[in-house]
Amino acid sequence: MIYVVEVPPQGEARAWFAFDDLDLLRKVAEGGAAAMHEIWDVATARELLELFDAAPEDADAAERHPDIHALGVGHGWDAPLFRADFLQERGLYAAAPIRVVDACRAALRARGGQWRFYEGEQHALVAVDKADALYDQPGGWRARWALRQQLIAVEALADDL
Repeated sequence: MIYVVEVPPQGEARAWFAFDDLDLLRKVAEGGAAAMHEIWDVATARELLELFDAAPEDADAAERHPDIHALGVGHGWDAPLFRADFLQERGLYAAAPIRVVDACRAALRARGGQWRFYEGEQHALVAVDKADALYDQPGGWRARWALRQQLIAVEALADDL
């Protein structure tokens, strides 16, 4: 599981979780102004051309879709290309791999406020008691408490501790 603690610029701290990368991507997209494919996507140049009912072997593919054609020629038609609008130029598909979690982190941080991400239950459990500038600042106990309550809700932490 992936645990997220958010302290918005206005409002109360809250914590929530995602079962996996794709659940995280869905939840981040539901809560913001960006679509899932804008936050993170992976596709091949061939697949991108297919979105326009075109194929690499079409005589006019290079003329009609020069940017996609250049990606296919430069990286191979079936190589994975990654999009993450909050980490790189909007709409850009590039060969450098981008993790879903990193793209979601960037999308959430763009909303403002303060955020903590824990990739796995063990990291979240350690964070409940660990020193952290967010949790240790005045009023930060609310964010720590929200994480604790989320861990109790998913039964990762006993509620009598």
